[in-house]
Amino acid sequence: MSNTVSIEIPREILHATRMTPQELKVDLAILLFQRGKLSFGKAREMAGMSVWAFQQLLGSQGIPVHYDVEEYDEDLQTLRELGRL
Repeated sequence: MSNTVSIEIPREILHATRMTPQELKVDLAILLFQRGKLSFGKAREMAGMSVWAFQQLLGSQGIPVHYDVEEYDEDLQTLRELGRL
């Protein structure tokens, strides 16, 4: 079973945005984080960025980092699952 889900976006839409697929993925991660749908760690993971780079990106766009104990615990669990803790 795959660990990813693919979303089909017509090439014309991607072309109209003048974004690469990776840029679109980063913007989606930011939007989901901003709306509280993803924790900082999950959004950063989706964007494929380091903690520092994602924090800088959010800061450059004036997006505050809301990070609470629940999100910290969720990130710890993710790290354990990835074998990085």
